[in-house]
Amino acid sequence: MRFIHALVPQRHRDDVLGVLADERIDYVVTEEADSDDDAIIVQFPLPAQAVDAVLADLREAGLDDSFTVIANAETAATPNFAELEERFVEGSEEDDAVVPEEIRSKARDLNPGRRTYYAMTLLSVLVATIGLLLDSPAIVVGSMVIAPQVGAALTASVGVAFSEGRMVRNGIVSQVVGLGVAVGSATAFGWLLRTTQFVSGAVDVTTIAQISARTSPGVLSLLVGVCAGAAGAFGLATDLPVSLVGVAVAAALIPAAAAVGIGVAWGYPVVAFGAAVLLVVNILTITASGAVALWYLGYRPEQWRETTPRDALRSGGLNATIAALLAIAVVTGGVGAAVVEQSAFENATNDAVEDVLDASAYDELDLLTVQVEFTSFGLADAPREVTVRVRRPADESYPAFPRRLEDEVTAATDTDVTVSVEYVETATTTTSRESREARVSQSRGATVRNPNAQHAHPVDPGDRSNVISSPQSGQSGGPSPSTSRSRTRSLQS
Repeated sequence: MRFIHALVPQRHRDDVLGVLADERIDYVVTEEADSDDDAIIVQFPLPAQAVDAVLADLREAGLDDSFTVIANAETAATPNFAELEERFVEGSEEDDAVVPEEIRSKARDLNPGRRTYYAMTLLSVLVATIGLLLDSPAIVVGSMVIAPQVGAALTASVGVAFSEGRMVRNGIVSQVVGLGVAVGSATAFGWLLRTTQFVSGAVDVTTIAQISARTSPGVLSLLVGVCAGAAGAFGLATDLPVSLVGVAVAAALIPAAAAVGIGVAWGYPVVAFGAAVLLVVNILTITASGAVALWYLGYRPEQWRETTPRDALRSGGLNATIAALLAIAVVTGGVGAAVVEQSAFENATNDAVEDVLDASAYDELDLLTVQVEFTSFGLADAPREVTVRVRRPADESYPAFPRRLEDEVTAATDTDVTVSVEYVETATTTTSRESREARVSQSRGATVRNPNAQHAHPVDPGDRSNVISSPQSGQSGGPSPSTSRSRTRSLQS
């Protein structure tokens, strides 16, 4: 619910009060004695869903926005307020949209103070760095919950939608500086973990799933930013809590910033570059999709309401919107082309790998993952790296497999590539439970029958040379194959 305070000139008094009476809105009038011009102050409660429509009618009746205050209120005990709720909240005039002034105010209120903003950004990216290195989705989600980026992102979106240059500038600068702090903090924290050996410097961070998912941006990765920005705009434009959208906005930004820092700290430029591309594109897509969602909901720059769009363009009133959209289009267009090329390359690579594995010579190999290095935009002359991870029987050798993969991928993509193959070897036992129990019983019987014999040798519990041992498969209640040994080997072709 909202409580409206509006200053109305005496010459428009009857028209404004007539609109309130026609809408059956309960109001209070106070004479304004200190004003240079005769005026009154009109105060009245409204459901949040009715504010936009009622203020539009009042503006047509002569109300200007020189002094209009929209405040939150808890409850109203007036004769006709229940009827207003039935009309605008539950009835045919139901509409949960809010006025543009409130959208601006809500976006600004989402921005905490500088100290809080940077402190929470620092804490969230440290948690995200830990989550990525531990490959823990739960910890990564926790970092999103405490991230404060939603305010800056939506401020930029509102600025673009309403063509307010200051809001666009403040939102973009706040995001860039805040995420710059995040990347720097993640880099320093990663270097500290690596130097103090809390995390070994020999760890190949490209093999960690939570990191690799953010170093090769695809169409699905970019859709996270698009959906987050649109959801934030819907939250601002309705009476829904915007805090629910904060996690989605942070999901598109904070883990990517942490991945950039990890790539720098571990000396993997490919990881840092791919994550940086994802981070920049997500900043812009959140801003653009939020503005487009607000336009879809009917919000426009002030100049569009006062003049035609053509006149607004001529007067320069839309300069902020045009400049922001051009910058977004240039950056996202270039990166979008790279993402499309990346997707095509990945599809061709996957098809080539599957074609090789379809050969009868590789029937016992199981494909686990295919990881493709993100494009370098032609800045590097080194071959593009492809990593294929397969499972094979223990002690089986496939010396020609990496070279054949490289030839097939090169032919399918028409690109110079280097293929690395990682083997996960498994050995399984088929010994039944009954056989194991019989063997143990025999060993125990031999020991009991000769407790004092000079030449009897009891079974040493530490000697497992005659006992098949393997880790449990995770299932109980019946015999099942289980893995006895697993190791990974890498062959660089």
